[in-house]
Amino acid sequence: MIKYLGSKRRLVPALAAIARAGEARTALDLFTGTTRVAQAFKQEGAFVTAVDSARYAAMFARCYIELDAHAVELAELARVIDHLNQLPGRPGYVTDVFCSQSRFFQPANGARIDAIRDVIAEDWTGSELEPVLLTSLIEAADRVDSTTGVQMAYVKQWSERSYQPLLLRVPELLPGRGRALHGDAVALAPTLGPVDLAYLDPPYNQHRYTGNYHVWETLTAWDAPAHYGVACKREELRDPATRSAFNTRRGMPRALRDAIEALDARLVVVSCSNEGWASVDEVREWCAARGHTEVLGFDSRRYVGAQIGVFNPKGDRVGEPTHFHNVEYLVLSGDRAEVDRCVRAVAERIAHAQL
Repeated sequence: MIKYLGSKRRLVPALAAIARAGEARTALDLFTGTTRVAQAFKQEGAFVTAVDSARYAAMFARCYIELDAHAVELAELARVIDHLNQLPGRPGYVTDVFCSQSRFFQPANGARIDAIRDVIAEDWTGSELEPVLLTSLIEAADRVDSTTGVQMAYVKQWSERSYQPLLLRVPELLPGRGRALHGDAVALAPTLGPVDLAYLDPPYNQHRYTGNYHVWETLTAWDAPAHYGVACKREELRDPATRSAFNTRRGMPRALRDAIEALDARLVVVSCSNEGWASVDEVREWCAARGHTEVLGFDSRRYVGAQIGVFNPKGDRVGEPTHFHNVEYLVLSGDRAEVDRCVRAVAERIAHAQL
């Protein structure tokens, strides 16, 4: 898994327990990101639909959710990965933009990313292996980048991991089929049911994931975009039309409420935070129309970039972190007996983990 702001790694055991207790045979992950939660649902035996508006996230979903590991010839995949690892570097867009004009990767690794991405485009575009190979490349690049975890900036001095050579690995594919969709959550929500379980983890603030992870967006699109700023973000990110309603303080609550109301799901679970634009009380109210509602709270340490301070574009420290922890909530709604059963399952899972 790549480093990812908003990752639900700590909540995955609870969400897996909910899927199990709810006997979910079909599940929806409406803002799938790295697909961490969608993978947990798939491992519980559900047919999962994973949705995201980011190209890289939809590509992860094609790899980990849509693809059946049993349908892949693993020996052939390993051979292809080994071939890509043997390619010599060939400087191109990544080397120029993300190594010279900015400092996301060491130039030697940037040249190898360029070479590997070109070969994937030439030989594997449109194939079943394309999302697997792109996932492998992005995960490899993430292991040698020079950031604190987001691509709005890079660290002033090269990170220690950036000196390591780029090395692709075979992704840990999961058995079973699913569905990957690239599109807007609110527009797609009315079309995705019926499902047993729907999970929503919307963006909490103005920072777009396509901006936070614009390098992965470019590696997926492979379109050599015009760029701007110190971080060399994609020029399209300046266009207001590319901004989601979930990234505006005024639009986010209405968009989330509309998505919740539009879902055809037996059990709905919504993530929210005490740092978000929609309060847990608001989310509880919107979910209450669907049935009995319960709220679970989890203390969580903030991502590393929020812990080390506030910096301006020149890298000068201009502020201090105000707090180091936030509270993440899961709001569950549906039939009372089912919701209560899921809450008990989460409590038992937490108690077992603390033994």
